[in-house]
Amino acid sequence: MTGTATAPDEAWLPGDPPPSARVAAMLRVDQAGEFGAARIYAGQLAVLGRSAAGPVLRRMAAQEAEHLKMFDALIAERRVRPTALRPFWSLAGYALGAATALLGERAAMACTVAVEETIDAHYRAQLAELGDAEPALSTTIETFRQEELEHRDIGVAHGAEQTPGYRLLHAAIAAGCRIAIRLSERL
Repeated sequence: MTGTATAPDEAWLPGDPPPSARVAAMLRVDQAGEFGAARIYAGQLAVLGRSAAGPVLRRMAAQEAEHLKMFDALIAERRVRPTALRPFWSLAGYALGAATALLGERAAMACTVAVEETIDAHYRAQLAELGDAEPALSTTIETFRQEELEHRDIGVAHGAEQTPGYRLLHAAIAAGCRIAIRLSERL
């Protein structure tokens, strides 16, 4: 295919999903993840909204709402099927947020740290996979990744790591996030 601009990427092999299918899966899972994050913050705010952590949680929730709005627009623009698991993520996200908030402000922040560290790794993998193929999408993902890292740092600054059982809580939440990512890419 000499001289064509449409030659497949060298990493693409026959039998692999086409690059457009991978981008669709990325958008599907990113929209699901931002929806889940919004639901986690909704659950945390239901419990801690009037506490000292309330303003910080509201600020992070507002950023997640902006992320979700962008992925909603990209899903519609590119005609990508959203995840079929959205009703489950709505309940699971809210429950996780409320449960960690009921354990206290530090546990709610521990949840934020675990989620955001997992999302950072997820977004970094997506950026590596996209390479130069989708510059606008890559810019959006990188911007959101940086904001997720800010959320992680806020969680650490608010005592996340002093939560009793922090390592176990972090590991459980991170594992749940990784499972949610895999399921949302496909379903």
